Amino acid sequence: MIERIAMIGDGAMATVSSILLTGKGYHVTMWGYFEEHIQEMVQDQENRRFLPGVRIPQSVKLTTNAEAAFHRADLIVSAVPCQFMRNVWAQLKPGTPPSVPVVSVTKGIENDTLLRPTQIISDVLGDSRSVAALSGPSIAAELARCLPATVVASSADDSLARAVQQVFSTQWFRVYTNTDLTGVELAGATKNVIALAAGAVDGLGAGDNAKSALLARGLVEIARLGVALGAQRETFFGLAGLGDLGTTCISPHGRNRTAGERIGRGEKVRDVLASIESVVEGVPTTKSVMQLAERMKIEMPITRAVYQILFEDKDVIEAITDLMSRAPKPEAI
Repeated sequence: MIERIAMIGDGAMATVSSILLTGKGYHVTMWGYFEEHIQEMVQDQENRRFLPGVRIPQSVKLTTNAEAAFHRADLIVSAVPCQFMRNVWAQLKPGTPPSVPVVSVTKGIENDTLLRPTQIISDVLGDSRSVAALSGPSIAAELARCLPATVVASSADDSLARAVQQVFSTQWFRVYTNTDLTGVELAGATKNVIALAAGAVDGLGAGDNAKSALLARGLVEIARLGVALGAQRETFFGLAGLGDLGTTCISPHGRNRTAGERIGRGEKVRDVLASIESVVEGVPTTKSVMQLAERMKIEMPITRAVYQILFEDKDVIEAITDLMSRAPKPEAI
């Protein structure tokens, strides 16, 4: 029976998840890496950096002490940005309780290793504990207002997926289960790459026709890569795929879409990233996805265009022109 939950991370998703879970009566301890930030949240009862204006109940315990966070935990939720997960979990490993399952709410693909979040956790902890991913269209600012949302809990361990479903479900937060962990995590990571492109289209004022085409063709290349890596095609047309892609590419709250919009307006990539406090996960993920595409010999023209804009200083208008000028061919879905 799950009663106590260790929340690893202190960003927007960690905060709103902690609020949701403690509201259901679970004992939640949220762990953060930086003492200064945790003390700010304790003092303000608010995460001003990542989720301003949302009160954190006093029932959510805040700490930088891993032993306190893990004490008697029945479930661990990992909400650390993907590129920092390995370092954080390596530090937490000695005190991580054995056999306690971990559910990841992180979206991304680690640079160099090309591992997904649950794979990073398993790789670092080096044990056979069950892992799961919770993913789908879930903008933290909307969850904080208890607006209706629907996501999927995915795990190779069906009993864990059902347990996560039970733990997180509320009247306004509906959780489905899905056994395709590879597809769910790949969909959550790759949609951020397409969101950068969608933002650039917005920044250029290229119109709704262009943006809709981008989403449709972006979904095709995401699914193409996922199937090559062993995922189920259907996953990419469900909540973790199409659902999350749509929200991320449309919502003004999405960091990746917003960053892409500013780049589309002519701002330098480095200046945009330096001015955003939260991690724009689509940027490092673009590098990882291109490596996976090259390894699997999968054609991903939109992802390649985003990569060229981010890392090769290609002009946004030139990148879109090149996409529109590709050789005519039948539509493949």
